[in-house]
Amino acid sequence: MRSLVERKTRGSTVKCTVLACSNGAEVYSIVWTLRSARPDLKVAVRAVDISNEILELAKAGLYSLETNDLVNSPIFERISEREIEAMFDRQDGELRVKAWLKDGIRWQVGDAGDPTLADCLGEQDIVVANKFLCHMRPSDAERCLRNLARLVKPGGYLFVSGVDLEVRTKVAVDSGWTPVLDLIEEMHNGDSSVRADWPWRYWGLEPFDRTRPDWNIRYASAFQIGVPRLSSKGLNCCSSIEDCG
Repeated sequence: MRSLVERKTRGSTVKCTVLACSNGAEVYSIVWTLRSARPDLKVAVRAVDISNEILELAKAGLYSLETNDLVNSPIFERISEREIEAMFDRQDGELRVKAWLKDGIRWQVGDAGDPTLADCLGEQDIVVANKFLCHMRPSDAERCLRNLARLVKPGGYLFVSGVDLEVRTKVAVDSGWTPVLDLIEEMHNGDSSVRADWPWRYWGLEPFDRTRPDWNIRYASAFQIGVPRLSSKGLNCCSSIEDCG
């Protein structure tokens, strides 16, 4: 994502939507990454979740060091002390997101499968759809993935992990998405904690296999949308990208 914004002209706007944003941890991480890399840019973020209750928690930007019942996951488990100091202010034993990170984020209730979502949000430079499509039946996940891809403007980027690989591969091939290959294995293996669950659990992480003829699409977590697959314009499958997650 840092590589994406580094190509932007000075003072321009980056539009980013994060779907199923949950408690906001991913949203703030993305905003911190983009604004730290390019403080001259206007980073406009839409954070969407189907639950208003979790959105209120995310919007407050105040986090306990303990696991929250709504999320049931320790959000500071993989964050360094340096990153905590950069992103948070300490307040009575809790951590509050710094004001400059909260600025410009619009939180709203929405369903990623809603066919009117693209009309509501408009075209985006970056769309993030991580770790929620795996909870759907394959047919529903496929329909939802095709729908949310409509949010990405031509030449923009879609980040999608935590999804049935058969579903993602089928939609990517059918739609002619360009896989981003640089760091493809590192991004695929980013959550190594679920490696042992494959193939016994739906969230299990399939081992990266370069012998598969479709490996470059099957294991890609980032895609450029709306450009020919062999295009040399912008950041394509032969260029560099670094996922902030």
